[in-house]
Amino acid sequence: MFNMAQTIHNYKIGGFGMCKNLQQKIKVLEPMNNTLKICLLFYMFLLLFACKTKPTSNQTVQCYNEAHRPQYHFSPPKNWMNDPNGMVYYEGEYHLFYQYYPDGNTWGPMHWGHAISTDLINWKNYPIALYPDSLGYIFSGSAVIDWKNTSGFGKNGKPAMVAIYTYHSMEGEKSGKITFQTQGIAYSNDKGRTWKKHKGNPVVKNPGIKDFRDPKVFWLEGTKAWIMTLAVKNKISFYTSADLLHWKHSSDFNPAWAAYGGVWECPDLFPIKTPDGEDKFVLLVSINPGGPNGGSATQYFVGDFDGKNFTPLTSEVKWLDYGADNYAGVTWSDVPKTDGRRLFIGWMSNWLYAQTVPTTVWRSAMTIPRSLELHKQKGAYKLFSKPVVELTGLRKRTQQVTANKIDLSSDILEIDLAVSSADFQLVFSNKHNEKILLAKSGDRIVFDRSQSGITNFNDDFRSIHYAPAAAINIQKIKVFIDRSSIEFVFNEGELNMTELVFPKSPYTLLETQGFEEQVTIHQLRSIWNNKKTFKE
Repeated sequence: MFNMAQTIHNYKIGGFGMCKNLQQKIKVLEPMNNTLKICLLFYMFLLLFACKTKPTSNQTVQCYNEAHRPQYHFSPPKNWMNDPNGMVYYEGEYHLFYQYYPDGNTWGPMHWGHAISTDLINWKNYPIALYPDSLGYIFSGSAVIDWKNTSGFGKNGKPAMVAIYTYHSMEGEKSGKITFQTQGIAYSNDKGRTWKKHKGNPVVKNPGIKDFRDPKVFWLEGTKAWIMTLAVKNKISFYTSADLLHWKHSSDFNPAWAAYGGVWECPDLFPIKTPDGEDKFVLLVSINPGGPNGGSATQYFVGDFDGKNFTPLTSEVKWLDYGADNYAGVTWSDVPKTDGRRLFIGWMSNWLYAQTVPTTVWRSAMTIPRSLELHKQKGAYKLFSKPVVELTGLRKRTQQVTANKIDLSSDILEIDLAVSSADFQLVFSNKHNEKILLAKSGDRIVFDRSQSGITNFNDDFRSIHYAPAAAINIQKIKVFIDRSSIEFVFNEGELNMTELVFPKSPYTLLETQGFEEQVTIHQLRSIWNNKKTFKE
């Protein structure tokens, strides 16, 4: 049967949501019957007008140009987004799937939205990839390229792209059952453009646990098997498979000393080398709540993995990011060995207030993409989170300015500072006397957004955040500022703080203390348009 709702969503996200090339879109309708043409044409024009508002002052607001809309962070054309999903690289394309509700700007029945980039920076929106079905909503998961065709889904000598995701049955949950989450798979034979769900779903049934979700899968060559890392309430379960279809539980991981302030979610296990060539594994585990500054956050563990069991090397909680707004992040699968990087992106929000932030057309964005690197310092392993080099392609003007008081010419910037004293301070402010503060005093870093702009949507948003600094000699700080976010990167990723802000107008003044005289400012271009990017 023809699925009208799915067709409308495909057009909405696949092109009409960008309000461009309307004539080309109309040509697509020619083979359709008259009733369908009328419905889709009506919907197209609704979208066209939705992307514009009445002019304010001399400015007409366009798509991806609403107040607070990020200009170089990925955000959906409209409506709700949360966790990044199914991140995989294939034939020159980085795929970013994500938790998506196409019918509202708060959490709802989950789909997989879809975007593709050739450089991790510039994104093109594609139609919704996975829709809910009789087995449930489509929750978080991962995607891989089945190079050896272990699943049999490959076609014409080409490997299939296979998505592994959680089914969440709302009917099962409402009935009082605890087995309402299972794992399903789907596959694509056209580079992720269209998907077929496996007829034998679910491939992993629920063993009797309420929280049983977020599968992250990779091929472990040493054991000739697929490894699934699964979040199971307050532990991680590992499963193995030879074909992606039949899975066997191998072990659990939940050391007593880990962070347990909330449910464990969105795990990711991957091999990684140190600069000295040591082979280790890193396990990412998101937790909500229980983060170091309240609400959502991601802890990580460094250890060894033998194909069945993960053995941590330390008994200390480590956090990937000490800001409030980097959650549920995972890494891309199948990045070529010639590249060699472990590439990461996170959801730039926090469940404490994600559904009430002051945006309307869309809600949520992703962090800048980062390269994860494992370093060894004084006998201990530490995971660095470093901005990807591709971000330099956004620079359209670079200037050297004198520190202390700096006039900012744009609200989308990259700023490089060199620290000159043990303690330092950065204050960004605007004409409305709104400001944000980053300061190091003694053994800790403080970030204060209590006066950053619009904050009255949630009391937790106004809290002050801290990061430990006793064990780190901060020499450099890189700041990425976008219209509603600021990301601080210390010492090339040794420490990170990712934070949302919602100023009423751009921060136009930067005051500094404790830095070398010369500050480098890179004005960045928008990945969506090159016009003025702030509407008051």
